[in-house]
Amino acid sequence: MATHTFRNHLGDLIEIPEIAATQAKNTFGELLDHVSSSGPVAITRHDTPKAVLLSYEEFQSLSNARSKTLDAFSTSFDDLLERLQAPGARERMEAAFNASPAELGRAAVEAAKRRR
Repeated sequence: MATHTFRNHLGDLIEIPEIAATQAKNTFGELLDHVSSSGPVAITRHDTPKAVLLSYEEFQSLSNARSKTLDAFSTSFDDLLERLQAPGARERMEAAFNASPAELGRAAVEAAKRRR
């Protein structure tokens, strides 16, 4: 039986087995029990993975993790947009885009020193 890798809600890379769609259809109750206790299963048609069956808890966890990531990204974007609209931001951006390679290099070194 072939297996596939899957990153679960904990971030762990796990192997998931595959099952043919016909077998999944014929043993669906057992398959649900297996997924609830042992983890996701890939469902294949003609030896090609077509779907993954996973527990509702795993689905919720993955959905929540994705929402948190999108919320964090949205907040980060809003913060960046606010900084870009602050007084003097246009002038600082123009100076950065017009800087010579040597000026950019010096600025990078100074920024690196500040992060230590």
